Amino acid sequence: MQVKARYDARVLLAEQMTRAQGLKLKRLSDEAYQPAQFARDLSFTEAARRIQVLEAEIELANSF
Repeated sequence: MQVKARYDARVLLAEQMTRAQGLKLKRLSDEAYQPAQFARDLSFTEAARRIQVLEAEIELANSF
């Protein structure tokens, strides 16, 4: 039996970040020497945005 899930964007904006996001954000913020980017109480959307920004910064730094 398959369960089809529907996700409401408003719910994702309000939900707390997932454990996987938290771990990834912590690792990236340490790697980028920006520990202030990590916070335990971020929303799912804010965590995703910070992860994306940190990944881009690290990629840029590694390109030199």
